[in-house]
Amino acid sequence: MDIPQGSKDERVQSAISHWAPRFVINGVPLTDFQEVTAGIERWEDWCSAWSKRAALHEELGNKAHAEGFNLSAGEHWTRAGVCYHFGKFLFVNDMAQLKQANLKAVECRTKALPHLRPPGERVAIPYEGKHLYGNLRKPLGVAKPPIVVMCMGLDSAKEEMDDYENRFLKRGLATLAFDGPGQGEAEYDFAMCPEYEKPVGAVIDYLETREDLDVSRVGVWGVSLGGYYAPRAAAFEKRIKACVALSGAYERKPTFEGRPIINVEAFRVRSHSKDLDEASKVAARMTLKGFAKNIKCPIYIVAGTKDRLTSPDEARKLAAEVSGPCVLSIIEGGNHVVNNLWYRYRDQTADWMATQLGAERR
Repeated sequence: MDIPQGSKDERVQSAISHWAPRFVINGVPLTDFQEVTAGIERWEDWCSAWSKRAALHEELGNKAHAEGFNLSAGEHWTRAGVCYHFGKFLFVNDMAQLKQANLKAVECRTKALPHLRPPGERVAIPYEGKHLYGNLRKPLGVAKPPIVVMCMGLDSAKEEMDDYENRFLKRGLATLAFDGPGQGEAEYDFAMCPEYEKPVGAVIDYLETREDLDVSRVGVWGVSLGGYYAPRAAAFEKRIKACVALSGAYERKPTFEGRPIINVEAFRVRSHSKDLDEASKVAARMTLKGFAKNIKCPIYIVAGTKDRLTSPDEARKLAAEVSGPCVLSIIEGGNHVVNNLWYRYRDQTADWMATQLGAERR
């Protein structure tokens, strides 16, 4: 039986109101979103409810794999991974539950990778004495493809990237979606890093050890907070030849006034801050002011006019300061990351990146 909307936790109501487009375009069946959220009254039940639904998809993958249907298994496991991910993505109020769901998301997507078309592999990237982990996929029929390094946001992780990856792969580009400091698998060992040129530099260093990729043609792509991280990296890392920034901040305010409480708490936890005063000092380091002028590679910037987290003015400031060629796409009616109008930018940015990196037009 559906729970009356008025009886739901404010955080659950906010989730239902704002997250459906993102969940669905990134791989959650619409019926799953409707059924799972209808059954959740308290935010404290969010992770367990999504993990239960994820387990259903995981078992479908196990069954398909046992019967020899490996393509189907990979698709079921990918769907399971994204459901586990959305169970944990902002659930910092219970870190034990969050980590368990995160481990399951990683397990499912890792099981899926060899069976996808094109397949992928899990890679470990040396970083500050430990490792960052990513999923590397290469397009079919391209001997030494250019590659797009994919930067996550505050609450996204590499297990959510299948749709974005496939759009690049179909256009002859390899992809490496990785969890950077404070993200996904790396949120436990590393605090968020406003100076994101450091992890991106480590990723490109790793790519240069491989002979199956054309590292003279590297693009960087970022979503949400990653929409700040990617241009930040491009301002310092000259091996980057093109950049896509989706709904990123030009300069993050050190205060958290007006931001959803679950996002604020996730920022505090993932910055490894003991309180909001300490977290505000991390936020104050997130700026492109004075640095964006160093972005000389081509850049494609996307923002939505109905974004409740980042104003389109942030995109305008970035576009005004960069030194290289710039495409600025401010989409009327677009929400955060314009997931509600994804067809206005996902294929377009993939086409643009393929052009910048010299991929064969398909």
